[in-house]
Amino acid sequence: MKRPSKKNWLNTARLKFVLEFKKGGAGFPSAFLLDNKFMKPKKSLGQNFLKDKAVLERIIESANLSTDDFVVEIGSGEGVLTEELVKHAGKVLAIEIDKNLATKLDSRFRGNDKVKIINDDILKVNLPEMLRHSERNDAVGGMESKNLLNNTTSNNQGQIPRLRSDKILTSLGMTDYDYKVIANIPYYITSPIIQLFLETKYPPTEMILMVQKEVAERIVASPGQMSILAVSVQYYADVKLLFYVDKKAFWPVPEVDSAVIRIEVRSKKKEVSQEENKKFFRIVKAGFSSKRKTLLNNLSSSFHLGKSETEEKIKKAGINPTCRAQELTIENWKKLSSLF
Repeated sequence: MKRPSKKNWLNTARLKFVLEFKKGGAGFPSAFLLDNKFMKPKKSLGQNFLKDKAVLERIIESANLSTDDFVVEIGSGEGVLTEELVKHAGKVLAIEIDKNLATKLDSRFRGNDKVKIINDDILKVNLPEMLRHSERNDAVGGMESKNLLNNTTSNNQGQIPRLRSDKILTSLGMTDYDYKVIANIPYYITSPIIQLFLETKYPPTEMILMVQKEVAERIVASPGQMSILAVSVQYYADVKLLFYVDKKAFWPVPEVDSAVIRIEVRSKKKEVSQEENKKFFRIVKAGFSSKRKTLLNNLSSSFHLGKSETEEKIKKAGINPTCRAQELTIENWKKLSSLF
């Protein structure tokens, strides 16, 4: 069979999305894909675009937004979620790593003083520094402001500023560190993104995240099914699985289903010292070092202690030495961290 030319393939793809939109079916209009320059989603960036309006509405409803809310969105993509966030929240900082998408988002929201579009990698942002400089009240709209740029002063030629983190929230007029993270995040960097926001000096009050179904279930697991990921998130926050999302809600259709979770950060987190955090995660990693072994064996081996001494410490924490790490609660781990 003769392989279709690139030109014919692009025309067919455009037509497919135009017809889907005109039919008013389950599909959702995709400005990025309907543009004159059709661009194939990048697997390397985990690009799967949400096209189900019902799912979008449930995310917004779950976020319970008001005009007082400041929202950080990661991986804004085509701006489908961004547009709804701008309608319901007070301010939105949308961070998109893909330059082509960021350029289109900039054009789409230019002149709207409620939103900033930033072309940068969220994992390379100095988050505490960004949040620390948030004391002014004069919001600046669009992306034209010079204080947002690193090595450019304008985006008139289609250049999107790279993130200069110490100025973003200042330009948005934020006066405190209360903010929410709402995002359909790339699945291949789910854990690093969650860790970034939970461990930053100024964590969000809440995160509403679309993640892979299996990852969501691991995050909200109960004792008996706990993992390092579950402990790492639940140490800082209360978690809840809100609803599942079928893979057909995205284009391109991914290989797995998704789920939306709520991560509500406990205010106590800000009072915990770095040293306490280190001790906590040191004992957790030791406890999970070998899944099939008992807690007694793992801790004895990891800390190079005799079995009798290790057993005494575990019993002192009110824990059965023969149990396994996945059976412990967060409070169990906290007690253990104070004894080792």
